[in-house]
Amino acid sequence: MKKNLRLAAGLGLSLALAASTVACGSGSAQQEQKVTSLSIVSGNNPWAAGIKKLLPEYEKQTGIKVNIETFGNEQLNDQYKVKLNASSADTDVMVYQPQDVMREFTRNKWLTDLTGYTSKDASWKWDDFQKPAQEAAALDGKIYGIPLMTERHVMYYRADILKANNIEVPKTLDELKAATVKLNNPAKGFYGITMRGQKVPSVTQFSSFLYSFGGDFAKDGKATIDSPEAVKAYTFYGDLLKTAGPPGATNMGFVEASAIFAQGNAAFYLDADSQAYNFLDKTKSNVIDTVAYGSFPAGPAGSKPYNIVPWVAGVSEFSKKKDAAFDFIKWATSEEMFKKLMVSDTVPSPRQSTWDDSTATAKFPAGLVKIVQGIAATGVGHDRPQLEQVARAREFVGGPVVTAIEGGDVASAATAANKSFQELLDKESK
Repeated sequence: MKKNLRLAAGLGLSLALAASTVACGSGSAQQEQKVTSLSIVSGNNPWAAGIKKLLPEYEKQTGIKVNIETFGNEQLNDQYKVKLNASSADTDVMVYQPQDVMREFTRNKWLTDLTGYTSKDASWKWDDFQKPAQEAAALDGKIYGIPLMTERHVMYYRADILKANNIEVPKTLDELKAATVKLNNPAKGFYGITMRGQKVPSVTQFSSFLYSFGGDFAKDGKATIDSPEAVKAYTFYGDLLKTAGPPGATNMGFVEASAIFAQGNAAFYLDADSQAYNFLDKTKSNVIDTVAYGSFPAGPAGSKPYNIVPWVAGVSEFSKKKDAAFDFIKWATSEEMFKKLMVSDTVPSPRQSTWDDSTATAKFPAGLVKIVQGIAATGVGHDRPQLEQVARAREFVGGPVVTAIEGGDVASAATAANKSFQELLDKESK
């Protein structure tokens, strides 16, 4: 008992509980035995790479051995489905992509409700997580994962090109369109803008245009991608690429579109801020000294870019070590750990306080830090339709993007896509 009290005093109550015999924090009657090991399964992402290097700290503090296995996205979900369908207790902490699989995993009762855990320790500061990040980790009012990273839609631009042509950094989408048309020079292999135009990959980037025009993918169970706002957003997105984009835009995902900007062949590129470091890589970029960062331009409804959480850490419902698993998550997502991860691996933290810390953000481009600091109040917490069959939904939602780029009948394409999307929503509501 004295040994346990000394441990609690030195490390904090949560770590002491993880290393000793504890009752389940979610309120169940289950009693955990003394925990000596934890199993973490994750996709390949910066958080996993960074936390692996910090594990010796946790193991020294608690005496708990932590094993992390990482997989590619498709292989990861296959691993989960095989193990969890069998009610396997092999995995304690599940790192997963909430927008893609949270609905399926909760329907199958594979995830532990963490709502009670998040409110249990005030010093951990759940309220410090940005609001869109909190929303992304929840479903039907219950929290099923703790955010590990964030990602936002930003505007990359060539500062030298804008200066040479006396063009101010666009603050609105109309200003962006005017600038792209003015700078477009296909005869010399230079384009006003490059973005994703391929049907499925374009959906996430189109989302910010949709929100900024006042629309969304659905509302109250009804598909809304044929609304006047959505049709205007589709048309605008398509016109940008049709009038000032590179040829073959409808075949471009982020790899192809970003390469054009990195090679110095486009004035603007709008996409995720996670790509910023590719443009600062000497082996990949010709724009290291000329790339700059701007907030997503405002549309008729304002500037409403996506501000999403690509990865969260949850606890398997079949784990026999739920308390210890959450104590590990709490340690790994503390303000202190996120500051370390930002410095060592430029992991984009979901905590607001870390972005307000100049030491933590020292390795991030200053322009990007400013955008992140101001986006919490306006960002939207999803960048794709919110339903279990999200992959199928993206097939429908992305169709009108292609139609718009090709100069077709956008309204008709949106009507047809909305009908197919509504059928998916109806099936899931039964």
